Amino acid sequence: MYRLWASIKKDGRILIRDKVGLALMFGMPIVLAIIIASVQNSTYELVNNKKIPLLLLNKDTGEASRQLITSLEKGGMFTLKKLPFNASAVQLKKQMESKEALLGMIIPPQYTHDVLAKAERVSGEALKSIAIADSSVNNAKITVSPLLLYYHPVLQKSFRQGVDGALNSVLQIVQSKYIVRSLYSSINNEPTIPQTLEQQILTNETPVNQLPVSKDNTLPVPNATQHNIPAWTLFAMFFIVISLGSSLVREKTSGSFLRLKTMPTSMGLSIISKQLTYLLITLLQAAVIFSLGRWLFPVIGLPALNIPSDKFGLLLVTFLCGWCATSFAICIGTFANTQEQSNGIGAISIVLFAAIGGLLVPAFAMPASFQGIMHISPLYWCLEAFYGLFLEGGTIGDIFKSLVPILIIIAFLQLAGWAGMKRKGLI
Repeated sequence: MYRLWASIKKDGRILIRDKVGLALMFGMPIVLAIIIASVQNSTYELVNNKKIPLLLLNKDTGEASRQLITSLEKGGMFTLKKLPFNASAVQLKKQMESKEALLGMIIPPQYTHDVLAKAERVSGEALKSIAIADSSVNNAKITVSPLLLYYHPVLQKSFRQGVDGALNSVLQIVQSKYIVRSLYSSINNEPTIPQTLEQQILTNETPVNQLPVSKDNTLPVPNATQHNIPAWTLFAMFFIVISLGSSLVREKTSGSFLRLKTMPTSMGLSIISKQLTYLLITLLQAAVIFSLGRWLFPVIGLPALNIPSDKFGLLLVTFLCGWCATSFAICIGTFANTQEQSNGIGAISIVLFAAIGGLLVPAFAMPASFQGIMHISPLYWCLEAFYGLFLEGGTIGDIFKSLVPILIIIAFLQLAGWAGMKRKGLI
């Protein structure tokens, strides 16, 4: 035990002198977590809370356009910035180019006329089918002037499709309102429909109950912190390969392992001490980054990290992920012949594993051809285990299917590392 403790202290002193390694293990993931969480949080707020600025130029003077504007304002998705009636499309484009708004819309002059004409035609066809209206109703298709929607090129296609869906819903509401009025007027020979009846017809009366699929039956809310803190904690853990791999290669090339054979100790003890030292580092990384998410993020305007209720499960997952990262670093350091090889292969492999494992691109967004490849990434299984606790509110039993592959990967990396050392005569 004394020899093990002495070896751990030796590895600790070496680690403290590795300023670049410490910066990579602690500084880089903290900066990445803050920056990317801030960017994603702005995206969540744009989708869920913030309204989208919309430049509006209304060239129509009728009632339908006023109702359209009212519906857009009540919809809660847009903040309307109205341009003067005599403004032009050129002025609207110039204001969009200056980033006053990313969306612009022009209501054509004959919008109300087109809405009324379509309402009369649709109601006439409906009444003709039940022999109430005159059979001489004109069935000619009405040409409707389109609304012009301008968008800034920076907007992604998926976002524009969401905007199109919201606008189409509002347009459908306005058109349906006039169709209902036309039908009521034709059937009852009354000029106007009672407002309460109109609301009953047009208002959706079918409730939608939102049911959570989380393990603890709570309703999860999209949260940039809950997604990013576990992900970048894993990234930090696996980046110990830069420091641990280099340390292992340095001791191999300097002859330290050969000198150990002449002493009353073993190479295996040195490897175990390195694993314990860096395993403690990974646990410290998790504690630091989780603490930042819990207490610092609210100070800088980001959502606070919600710690899972299963504290033992969180500790176990963190321990296994740290052990997996340490095993990977030992394996890289064993087979690398120079520090350059260890640093290059280690860093590139971690970035690749992060890319296919769901850290850089969500797993559900991966193409079908990558769905099988991602399962070879240790970061994928580690992230799934963390997400099972942080996002789904699960327990150890719920994430057991993710822990088994992690244990298998650890066993494989440990065996590969020991086999490599045996082949090179280090043990």
